[in-house]
Amino acid sequence: MAFFRAYIAPLFIVLIFVVAMVAVSARIFLPSDMMAPAPVETLEQPIQAPEVSSAGDSLPPGISMLLHGQPDYPV
Repeated sequence: MAFFRAYIAPLFIVLIFVVAMVAVSARIFLPSDMMAPAPVETLEQPIQAPEVSSAGDSLPPGISMLLHGQPDYPV
């Protein structure tokens, strides 16, 4: 166990550090157009869904009960 703590674990830590440093520094070798930030495009406005009435008349009874609770009067 002492051999693992003294030699293997530090080796793993150094290897992980080297791999991370190579991955981060790889941007130096990329073409200049790939180093720029991603282009920002304007998005179209989403189409708004038709509004549901506040009473929830168009909802199925099961969904209406989940959203509004049980009615005060029996159905």
